[in-house]
Amino acid sequence: MDNPKAKLRRTRKYGWAVFAQAPIKKGEVVATFDGKFYDDDFDEWNDDLLNHTIQCGPALWRDSKGFARYLNHSCDPNCGIKKKYKVVAMRDIAKGEEITWDYEMTEKSTWWLMKCKCGSPLCRKRIGNYKNMPRKIRAKYKGFISEWLTG
Repeated sequence: MDNPKAKLRRTRKYGWAVFAQAPIKKGEVVATFDGKFYDDDFDEWNDDLLNHTIQCGPALWRDSKGFARYLNHSCDPNCGIKKKYKVVAMRDIAKGEEITWDYEMTEKSTWWLMKCKCGSPLCRKRIGNYKNMPRKIRAKYKGFISEWLTG
């Protein structure tokens, strides 16, 4: 379910992104991965799925019916993951601000890796497996990392 305070729009920098249309309070659900599940049968995988699904188990990924699949990564995000599928504001988000989350909050596959271009002073340059996330960052994200990784 998409929060009506957020809207998908195209950017010049990196294509689709989601922005706050009104202030979003800390703890508000912004989007949900509520679509089809995919397992590790890679015959049906394509670049779109590889880049827009959320990992939710050792060999399980889920897509979104809404704009969750277009939320971009940041090494200094304003959102995190609650339970396995909800993207939730970790702090208040101002109107006009891009909504982002850290992809390592859900990812544990050993084959997926992304060169990060988030531009944050905290940028880690390469994003992939949760195990690569520094302990200091894990502590900062406490309560906002997928329960399949922490449970």
